[in-house]
Amino acid sequence: MKLTVTTFVSADGVAQGPGGPDEDHSGGFGRGGWAAPLFDEGAGRFITDVFGRADAFLLGRTTYEIFAAAWPNATDPEDPVAKPLNTLPKYVASTTLTDPGWEPTTVLGDVPTAVADLKAQPGRELQVHGSIGLVQTLLEHDLVDELNLLTFPVVVGEGRRLFPDRGLDIGLSLADSRTTASGIVIAVYRTTGRPEYGTAEVE
Repeated sequence: MKLTVTTFVSADGVAQGPGGPDEDHSGGFGRGGWAAPLFDEGAGRFITDVFGRADAFLLGRTTYEIFAAAWPNATDPEDPVAKPLNTLPKYVASTTLTDPGWEPTTVLGDVPTAVADLKAQPGRELQVHGSIGLVQTLLEHDLVDELNLLTFPVVVGEGRRLFPDRGLDIGLSLADSRTTASGIVIAVYRTTGRPEYGTAEVE
């Protein structure tokens, strides 16, 4: 399976708490919900397409608990997001979660090894949504095949960022891009290994 990451980020790279004011207060973060007013029909169509390609989900514990508190309550059994989330296999990276409750869920311990094994299985996409810390771990171990970055036209000014100040250097190839009516820039990148470095020359 191909491992894909889909994440909302602000123009200044913040990925924490996009969905609501009470979504994630860790680290004293108080500016949650920055994506919600800008999420539009174009972004919705893209997300629907993404979920339509999923064969399994891989989530960090915080994102898993946010999803588990909301999506099982979806009233439409054919909802294009709720249906795959509620029925397809879910894997959660956690050393503390013992009773996930949202079936079918498997808790992973040794994440790099377990994810490499999952990727070796047949299927379309093993999808990661949100899950900042998990994404950083996956990038550090070269386990991400594709990044779907939805960059919202807002500067949040604080909060956890998707890419840390120090991390693995990664080359990217742009596979697709579009801009929605509200100004969300959607870019689909494929990872290409280590980037090249050079010197800019003035002729």
